[in-house]
Amino acid sequence: MRSLIAPIVLAPLVFGSLPVFAQGNPSADQIINSLRPSGNLAAGGTRGIRLTAPSADAAAPTPSPAQSSRVAAGRPAGMPASTASAPSGAPTVNLTVNFATGSAQLTPEAIHTLNELGRALASKDLATYRFRIEGHTDTVGSRDYNRTLSERRAEAVVDYVAKTYGVDPQRLQAVGMGDDGLLVATPPQTPEPRNRRVQVINLGA
Repeated sequence: MRSLIAPIVLAPLVFGSLPVFAQGNPSADQIINSLRPSGNLAAGGTRGIRLTAPSADAAAPTPSPAQSSRVAAGRPAGMPASTASAPSGAPTVNLTVNFATGSAQLTPEAIHTLNELGRALASKDLATYRFRIEGHTDTVGSRDYNRTLSERRAEAVVDYVAKTYGVDPQRLQAVGMGDDGLLVATPPQTPEPRNRRVQVINLGA
């Protein structure tokens, strides 16, 4: 008797690589969705995303008198940035905006991020709102210097968005927070990339 041997068919297993999406800054549409309130802004917003990624910065030198004088810009005399509070629970987005070390000079990466922010703030969806642009640092360096540097960086963001996308600068409030309001709590003189960020807050119409 002839034995019947059933053929064994081996189906090849094909392992394809799935696309990998790195976490980064949001697109203009994502920024719009995060900053556009879905309820009564006066009672607190209901949206907000916090996307941050590492950025480069260095230990801060001692501020010059000219830099120190900029800290109070846009606030009543003697009022620190941390007391100029924004609405609690307002729609918020955190952005990684890379600057040249120890300065307010925008890098190409920063410009890419701010192009998305500019398109969002110039959109019809957000055209009726005012925004607080907060500069934040980590705890490396003196508190006074960090606040001054973060103020200059916030002003650089406002200046770029206003000039490039025609956003009325009266809608934008630049505030230097320095190392106040840390995203990640750290002791003094601790480099923490997630704390070096720009936070955009919807202040309402």
